[in-house]
Amino acid sequence: MTWHELAPERHPFVWDEAEEAYVTDRIKEYVPPVLSRMEGWWAGERWCERHVDALFLERYGLWARHWNWSVGEAGGVVGSWCCGACSVSTPEVTASRAVAALLEWRDWLEELAARFAALAPPPQASPEDRSWHLERASARLVTRVLDRTGAESGWYGQCSLALEWFLTSTGMDPAEARAAVADAIGGRFKSWAAPRTTLIDSVGEDLAFGLTGQLPYRDHREHSDLEEHHDRG
Repeated sequence: MTWHELAPERHPFVWDEAEEAYVTDRIKEYVPPVLSRMEGWWAGERWCERHVDALFLERYGLWARHWNWSVGEAGGVVGSWCCGACSVSTPEVTASRAVAALLEWRDWLEELAARFAALAPPPQASPEDRSWHLERASARLVTRVLDRTGAESGWYGQCSLALEWFLTSTGMDPAEARAAVADAIGGRFKSWAAPRTTLIDSVGEDLAFGLTGQLPYRDHREHSDLEEHHDRG
């Protein structure tokens, strides 16, 4: 999915007690009275999850598509839901888990939007300045994805997406952003392996250089305030 389809500012989301009550009641209706469990290949539980998925998509739009993209599932960031087989339980528990997962996914998108805005290069930045911003943005986004995914299976998929979404949020064409990120990472990130800081920095430098033709400067005294601002972020 593209950032255009996910960006919170493009897709308002209102969550209050009335909305929570309505959605919770609808989810409870989808929980089978008798669970299939392993003997039934979790057919009822998967049926329930599909209907919750359809409910969220119909009610909120495409941004809700990955509400159940769980940690450990090819780079997911949601911890409240695992899968239909593991997460569907009683109506109350199932509804609580699904709602928490939806809100967790929305929080992630809103966090990314805020970080993108804070890390974006100024519109009139010189190539050298832009390179510095891009390198810093890459390092911080990769680190944040690591925090959320725990370097589980396929965590680098979420990492690539976050970097692509960041670049497209600055106006870059999605295909160009995808190619730039792929070239910068170059297969160096692996499942179940947190990269060293030097590798994270190297990917950021390669991304910045590939997009600007300039190596990012470091620790310039005239940019110390900006450096501290990004470090605090």
